[in-house]
Amino acid sequence: MRRPFVAGNWKMFKTVAEARALMVELLPGLMAIQGVEIVVCPPFTSILPVAAALEGTSICVGAQNMHWEESGAYTGEISPTMIAEFCKYVIIGHSERRAYFGETNLTVNRKVRAAITYGLNPILCVGETLSENEAGLTQEIVIQQLKEGLDGIDFTSIASPIIAYEPVWAIGTGRAATSEDANHVIGDIIRRELGQIFGDNLAQEVRILYGGSVKATNAGEFFSQVDIDGALVGGASLKPFEFIPIVKAAVG
Repeated sequence: MRRPFVAGNWKMFKTVAEARALMVELLPGLMAIQGVEIVVCPPFTSILPVAAALEGTSICVGAQNMHWEESGAYTGEISPTMIAEFCKYVIIGHSERRAYFGETNLTVNRKVRAAITYGLNPILCVGETLSENEAGLTQEIVIQQLKEGLDGIDFTSIASPIIAYEPVWAIGTGRAATSEDANHVIGDIIRRELGQIFGDNLAQEVRILYGGSVKATNAGEFFSQVDIDGALVGGASLKPFEFIPIVKAAVG
């Protein structure tokens, strides 16, 4: 059995003071939930205070991005060694990074490699745009992102490999994929392709999440699907009355 996994991506929201206040609201409810791995991914400026708030709990901290170099003249960037002090996970290849900051499958691959090198567990995001979906290219795009993003990667060296399927057209739009369609992509495309790359045994161990307008009212539908192991939650992770019920729904 794959342990359910729910990560909250705070994106570019919350000052340090606001992050501390949000953790005060979230912690009692989240700590009462058993059987789900929970990860909170705040902005870089709030990683340290959030990590301090979570010290002694089973809830993990994740980063939203990182550079692939250990150090260097990369103004404005954050290295894997900087986040590895506080974080267990790092989101890599989110569609917003690809769309707004020019990330490619090649740079995603470099980041995945670096994350593994420095002991971080990557949450690799894949997903198609609306035009690609409507053109029937979902399978082609997702497989290409997987193959190129994981090129040369030894998944057996990752303590907890995670893939997140995030159809771009469903992120922040309020328009979620149906649970059946998401399960089809995750099970029949992503998990099957992982089996081709790494073998069926490992493919069955990898946890694959759905992301894209997940909220308290629809989370249970996604988690009821056999191949969906959890969620990468965006805006709803900033609302305790949404995020806590989402995490509870993952218990099944």
